[in-house]
Amino acid sequence: MDDVDVRGKTVIVRVDLNSPIDPQTGRIQDNERIQAHAETIRELSDKGAKVVVLAHQGRKGDPDFLPLEQHAKLLSKHVGKPVKYVPDLVGETAEQAIKGLKNGEILLLENVRVLDEETREATPEEHAKGVLVSKLSKLADLFVLDAFSAAHRAHASIVGFAAVLPVVAGRVMERELKALSEILEKRSSIILFMGGNKPDDCIKVIEALLNRGRPEIKMLLSAGILGQLFLVAEGKDLGEPSMAYIRKKGFEPLIGKVRDLATRLGDRLKKPVDVAYEHDGRREEIGVEKLPAPGPIMDIGSETASMYAKIIRSAGKDDAIIVKGPAGAYEHENFRKGTAEIYRALASSKAFTLIGGGDSSTAISLVGLKVENFSYVSLAGGALIHYLSGGKMPGVEILMRS
Repeated sequence: MDDVDVRGKTVIVRVDLNSPIDPQTGRIQDNERIQAHAETIRELSDKGAKVVVLAHQGRKGDPDFLPLEQHAKLLSKHVGKPVKYVPDLVGETAEQAIKGLKNGEILLLENVRVLDEETREATPEEHAKGVLVSKLSKLADLFVLDAFSAAHRAHASIVGFAAVLPVVAGRVMERELKALSEILEKRSSIILFMGGNKPDDCIKVIEALLNRGRPEIKMLLSAGILGQLFLVAEGKDLGEPSMAYIRKKGFEPLIGKVRDLATRLGDRLKKPVDVAYEHDGRREEIGVEKLPAPGPIMDIGSETASMYAKIIRSAGKDDAIIVKGPAGAYEHENFRKGTAEIYRALASSKAFTLIGGGDSSTAISLVGLKVENFSYVSLAGGALIHYLSGGKMPGVEILMRS
């Protein structure tokens, strides 16, 4: 955005306002994504652009597939300026609203996923022939892509405008790419902390980094379901409650992959030495040598948390640490201890710390910390994993070719 003069120009900016829904009220919940994208939108407005915002919410057929009227109100609050909403995307109402914009004014169009063509995977040139791009591009001078969290999809509103308009990165996109570049291109070794309840995502990242070779994995600290799978892979019986969960979620086929990773990593792999399980609503801890546990495993144990925290605090300023997921079921206060100790160690670390995963900001807040305590907290979930796993990023590719 530093490279373009937007005053008096009509600028289409694609952001990601996809938000969680309050199950009680059915209304969208305010969140960090909306707040972050508001910065990009405010800057464009302050510089005199006529700002046309594109975004999505949910998918057709899902309960969270909603119009964007609520998003406009939240954007207005965070931008500090009115964000006009029109319940139209490519029709006469949208066209007249865009043509009527004055310098600095902001317009949010309808959910881009009302068009079936939006979610079709295609090249920029193919999407440019569709209704969305062909109609809106005629009314605009510039396209700003700010939705890194959707950049792993070759959707119309992500890549299509690149075929017919100049393209630049928004501030959120810029920050995400800079943080990833800091780790993948400027660091020779990294420490991974892999937890959460999506072990398949963790495995993809580990495999990709091992195959990439640089930066080298200096150490892998395993927690969450991945940590449990490493224990199972070495022959530990977690106990029926935890084993039943692994079977229910379809994680059993991952055990072979985890066993292979353990072989490849050798001494660089750190596994839990104790775990915390639920017993009559209480937290109980048990050493892994005394497994199985009579209740479901919900967190790493105190000894494991201390061991991992010591490793994190010993990392130097030339090191980088990537964090995927919490240590355990942090949403339950009794099982927040592992995540709290790990995140506090990260906050005091001299290393470059990248925290990823969709619920990271919530976990950070619950353990009494702030986003500012870390080098970078990613707003992306699937896209971050996709990038770290070496997957194709169509949204990033259009920026590279511009």
